[in-house]
Amino acid sequence: MFSKGIFVFKVIIAVIILQTLFYKFSGAEESVALFTKLAGENEAYLRVGVGVLELIACILFFIPKTVWLGATMIVGLMAGAIFSHFTILGIPHNNDGGLLFGSACLSLVVALIVLYIERKNIPLIGKRFFL
Repeated sequence: MFSKGIFVFKVIIAVIILQTLFYKFSGAEESVALFTKLAGENEAYLRVGVGVLELIACILFFIPKTVWLGATMIVGLMAGAIFSHFTILGIPHNNDGGLLFGSACLSLVVALIVLYIERKNIPLIGKRFFL
């Protein structure tokens, strides 16, 4: 049951995160504007750095032994994105009606669900989960 469900979750996250990588890596105007608000003149470093981390997380998310690590990275990245929306960017950004914020929230929830499903595969602590 969980294997089919977890695949659907992986596809949801892949669609959300991987489609944003094009904008980050190509230096799209919207992406540059967003990261300029966050990092000022160092936006390119943050934009590309976050993109690389998201790409690594998505790759790990699809490797059976590292699903938990990819999910953990996605949780951290999306928590940072949500925090940035709350503190600097605002919920709606660049007249998107909150779509970017909503995508980050959905990705966070899905990654948490996958992390919960994969909890027993986490090295060192996974065997201690009884639920």
